[in-house]
Amino acid sequence: MHVSRRDFMAEALVEARAAASRGEVPVGAVVVRDGAVLSKAGNRTRELNDPTAHAEILAIRQACEAIGSERLTGADLYVTLEPCAMCAAAISFARLRRLYYGTADPKGGAVASGGRFFTQPTCHHVPEVYDGIAEAEAAELLKGFFLDRR
Repeated sequence: MHVSRRDFMAEALVEARAAASRGEVPVGAVVVRDGAVLSKAGNRTRELNDPTAHAEILAIRQACEAIGSERLTGADLYVTLEPCAMCAAAISFARLRRLYYGTADPKGGAVASGGRFFTQPTCHHVPEVYDGIAEAEAAELLKGFFLDRR
């Protein structure tokens, strides 16, 4: 059975919807290695009173715990929104092989927007980056979430 990038991003979107249902900004992340999901998470910053509890950080922590290593060599991260600087640094430190993300974040993103973390000389590991995976669905989920709050 072949599992596509869109299938893994669909799982990240499920996590993002679950985050929205908890009143969190709807961002979801999935860590995959050798075609198997190692971890899944959605934002939990409000629930945990933790500004670092972004979907990417939580998914990376769970995946590292699952394999018993601080490095996720050979693993890929699927996330619905372009990662911020904190998450981009975690992606680099975890040595993730590839980053797939849904929609850009012109205000808070740090991959293609803002500080472009992976292009900095202080960045020691740069993953392959692929954007626009399920972009419309990810963008619509975020737009709807913030419209409901206005």
